[in-house]
Amino acid sequence: MIIPVRCFTCGKVVGDKYEKFQEAIRQGEDPAAVLDRLGLHRYCCRRMLLSHIDIIDSFMAYSKVETPEANQ
Repeated sequence: MIIPVRCFTCGKVVGDKYEKFQEAIRQGEDPAAVLDRLGLHRYCCRRMLLSHIDIIDSFMAYSKVETPEANQ
């Protein structure tokens, strides 16, 4: 789904770091080095980014689009 704003365990803000993390990983950088550079040193915060699966696009395929004509 959508990346959580805060770590579930300690409450540190992690949501703003997800885009930077994804971009660095796409460029081939080491995930551990990227997480260190972003300031995520606790393993609970690291797992928030490492284990996130972005499935919002899959859900959107099943969303219902209503047209104005259908409401009449």
